[in-house]
Amino acid sequence: MSFDPNARLDPGQIEDRRGGGRGGGIAIGGGLGTVVLVAVYLLLGGNLGDLAGSLPANTGPNPSSDLASCQTGANANKTESCRITGYVNSIQAYWKSEFQDSGEQYRNIDTVLYTDVTQTACGTASTQVGPFYCPTDKKVYLDLGFFSELQTKFGAKGGRFAEAYVVAHEYGHHVQDLLGLLGGGASQTGAGGQSVHLELQADCFAGVWANHAVGTHFINQLTDADIAASLDAAGAVGDDRIQEETQGSVNPDTWTHGSSAQRQSSFQSGYQSGDPGKCDAVGS
Repeated sequence: MSFDPNARLDPGQIEDRRGGGRGGGIAIGGGLGTVVLVAVYLLLGGNLGDLAGSLPANTGPNPSSDLASCQTGANANKTESCRITGYVNSIQAYWKSEFQDSGEQYRNIDTVLYTDVTQTACGTASTQVGPFYCPTDKKVYLDLGFFSELQTKFGAKGGRFAEAYVVAHEYGHHVQDLLGLLGGGASQTGAGGQSVHLELQADCFAGVWANHAVGTHFINQLTDADIAASLDAAGAVGDDRIQEETQGSVNPDTWTHGSSAQRQSSFQSGYQSGDPGKCDAVGS
């Protein structure tokens, strides 16, 4: 994939806290499963401070941020931070249009880039947590180092559109929040629980955006290889795959995000239909 070099980027949708983290991170057990378990805990309104206690964390802007250079799609084709800016701009442009067409209002939110550790309205977060959406302050949090871990720890092949899938999934949770779909029984875990349904729906919403990504005029084209990279990333973070690798066995009763096959199917469903309404029944 590539960005339209003439597309105008809005770096104001990114808050850069990189380089300001202090301390050694939060000591949360769970190995590879930490990302899955803690992310859903946050999604359901939990506080990371309850899990890990207090830790000095960076909350201020990065004075040496390179985001000011993220002005066009040409910049997004060259640097990672501008690439993330391009994804966020495209994702929010699509959902703004979709909400308007439905007679509703979409609220733009920031993605916070950080390293090591940062403070959120959901508590203190570290790299170990992985990307997540905090419904309390309505921000997406992302340590760019996660994309390397997606390959080295989770076994994904990686790639630019694998990154796009991760970002679009988190904004899928913001869409759920705006639609009033979060909370209220969402703590039910297990293969048939509400937690899994919400995660699979967010995967589906990510696929819906992918279907419309070129139409937002930020991205030139998507190839079969791009979609394959997204599907590979979705499969890499399936509950069954993570449990097999970390525990040597699979227990669907403790699932929070769904199996690899379910996550891939949900993204594919959204991508093929391009209709967020088709995501309502995903995982039900």
